[in-house]
Amino acid sequence: MRPLPAFRAFEPEELEFIARFKRGELVVDRGATVLVEGSHSPHLYTVLSGWGFRFKLLPDGRRQILNYVMPGDLIGLQGSIMGEMQHSVEALSGLILCVFERDKLLELYSKHPGLAYDITWLASREERMLDENLLSVGRRSAIERAAYLLAFIHERARAGGLGTRSRVAIPITQQHIADTLGLSLVHTNKTLRKLVQRGVIEWRDGGCEVVDLQKLLYISGWEGLDEGKRPLV
Repeated sequence: MRPLPAFRAFEPEELEFIARFKRGELVVDRGATVLVEGSHSPHLYTVLSGWGFRFKLLPDGRRQILNYVMPGDLIGLQGSIMGEMQHSVEALSGLILCVFERDKLLELYSKHPGLAYDITWLASREERMLDENLLSVGRRSAIERAAYLLAFIHERARAGGLGTRSRVAIPITQQHIADTLGLSLVHTNKTLRKLVQRGVIEWRDGGCEVVDLQKLLYISGWEGLDEGKRPLV
């Protein structure tokens, strides 16, 4: 992942520490739960390939998807800082995760301020994305919400090396979209059909593909992803 233009370069001493910090790689099957709300995990993970999502459940089983996990994302930090996970993470496709030991996090903060800043940046970025998602659920119309979500996922996936520059196959179901946007499945289906009819997305078995990003951005009222170089831990 390091050669991708989205990520900043490591300093030599940072790369050496990360190599020691890493404890291996974990392969996760589609549909498997990586982290469970309320659990205490001894590990942090960086996504190397594949798709996942963060979510919370109500006692009756209703699900709210909070965000989507893609290559370069750090997961499990909340459990390290707060003592236990406040949400769960599930694999949307097969995932490969880089595994770090949580116990070495203090050494990272004390000896590698550049990496410590990177982790703070990643946490701030997650907060920014959740702000935008909350705005979408609270104030955008149904079609604006769906357009924003698909444009947002498309842009993030492209930056993380999933798909090509113009084509990204998003392995998402209409139920995932409904659980993200707070809409019923029937309303979600009608809304997505409108986007298909406008020629901005194509829906196939196994997922969705954006075919006209600029029109999708226009419908959503979102300006697109503009992060510049971002950290990779």
